[in-house]
Amino acid sequence: MPTLDWIGKKKVVNHHLDVPFKVLNKQYTFSADGKAQDSENKIIHGDNLEALKALLPEYEGKIKCIYIDPPYNTGKEKWVYNDNVNDPRIKKWLGEVVGQEGEDLTRHDKWLCMMYPRLKLLQKLLSEDGAIFISIDDNEHTNLKLICDEIFGSENFIGNLSVENNPKGRKNSNFISVSSEYLLIYAKEKENLYFEENIPKNRKDLVIDEETGRYVHNSGKRVLVGENDFNEIITDFSTDKHYSVYYNKETQSLKIKKENKIDAINQDLINKGFERFISFYEDNFVENTYTSKKLLELFNNKALVFKNQKIYEKNFNTSIRIKSIVSNREYLAVVNDREVNYKLDVKTTSAGQELKDIFGTVKIPFENPKNVGLINLILTLFNDKNMVVLDSFAGSGTTAHALLNLNKLDRGNRKFILIELNDYAESITAERVKRVIKGYGKEKNKVEGLSGDFNFYELGEPLLVDGLLNEKVDVSNIREYIWFTETHSKLFGSQKSDNEYFLGKNHEVGYWFYYKKNEETCLNYDFLSTMKTKAEQYIIYADVCRLPDSFLKEHNIIFKKIPREIQKF
Repeated sequence: MPTLDWIGKKKVVNHHLDVPFKVLNKQYTFSADGKAQDSENKIIHGDNLEALKALLPEYEGKIKCIYIDPPYNTGKEKWVYNDNVNDPRIKKWLGEVVGQEGEDLTRHDKWLCMMYPRLKLLQKLLSEDGAIFISIDDNEHTNLKLICDEIFGSENFIGNLSVENNPKGRKNSNFISVSSEYLLIYAKEKENLYFEENIPKNRKDLVIDEETGRYVHNSGKRVLVGENDFNEIITDFSTDKHYSVYYNKETQSLKIKKENKIDAINQDLINKGFERFISFYEDNFVENTYTSKKLLELFNNKALVFKNQKIYEKNFNTSIRIKSIVSNREYLAVVNDREVNYKLDVKTTSAGQELKDIFGTVKIPFENPKNVGLINLILTLFNDKNMVVLDSFAGSGTTAHALLNLNKLDRGNRKFILIELNDYAESITAERVKRVIKGYGKEKNKVEGLSGDFNFYELGEPLLVDGLLNEKVDVSNIREYIWFTETHSKLFGSQKSDNEYFLGKNHEVGYWFYYKKNEETCLNYDFLSTMKTKAEQYIIYADVCRLPDSFLKEHNIIFKKIPREIQKF
């Protein structure tokens, strides 16, 4: 597999390991009715590299859908994702503003140094059945594809969509009027990923089936049984995809028979008005498309057509898979067996107008926002109404808007995490989400609120400073981190029945974090006498241990030294 090299790569390949773990300081909770005290939705203000690191203990391997819209590195923009890597070669690229117009390749090095560690952390956060979607244009598309192949694995590449975000084309283009950008898609593990068919079919491609009264595709029926040269020749007659079908049109009855010879016709059934259907090519039986059990299910659901010595499957599906070209369309479609006017809008101009409506401004408050329609298209690929969705380049907050809208439509409980570095994280990102939650506009232009809530966070102090616990960090944050590292679950307060250093019990393992800011703690017999919870194994953090190794082993006690043995992500 080809790999990409650039100046500074050696220093950023594992840079995510050196990023300090910082706590998330909750600032407030916002909800439609103002009564919520907490929320599973998060908006985080801070550098996304540090914020992604802060999410690892709780969300590693748990985020099903990630969407990011990173800087496109056009050479005209100024972006501020500068990682402080203490190496002169890296500082050369990361300490300066992105190069201006022209074929200045140094800006590509800098962009890759910025993106690589972030993608490494995003890969860790992605669930085994999850996928990441990345918007990009021509400037870094090739480079992005190569580093994603390296980080996610080329075998997990799903596709490259062309998104018609600007149908009129860019007016300032010198040679080609560019009207689209790309959406790269990678799975965490391709074999675990499944996408729904989420584009409704055009009504003109459907007819009403006389037998069932349902919408059915008017052409292209799939052959299940009949002559074909593409299915495997039968060598094992016991396979569940080998059988003959006898169908009586008058009595609407169907019988399945096992036959080992092409000419072994059941004459008794033929005499009773049955017609024989087999899958064959030349003088050989070939496999039927489905097992006999599946065929009988389709027959009972009146989903079969018997015609011209073949059995066809009626296509009752009223949706299709997303195509590699995502274009703006509007047509009469069928959704949930109802005719509706369907509109697929992924245009940046539409997104800009919606943002002006939300904020009640004449001038767009955020340049080049993503369209809610594009994010909705991504979210509906997943048949999961409870999934967590992450956007670590949150911008104007389109991802949260689309998610809340979808939750309202299908009564889902999807959760969002938005991360935004810039100062507008509060004034635009969070403010947009507040307005779509409560509703916006006046009189005839009033838009009903979507309901929902979120917590707003600022990135706080690092947990460790020079290898020592940072005394500026609240002990409760340290306790939560220790619990995360040990159990990969959220800490909901300690049990009052034990001493104040008890974290909790998980799968018959008890955990204690014996820590004091201003004095050394010692694991000894006196401390053990204060422990009340019984467990099969005891894990105790302290500064020092005065208990013999033999005693620890005999009583299933594991001592972990603070802070040396605190796990680092």
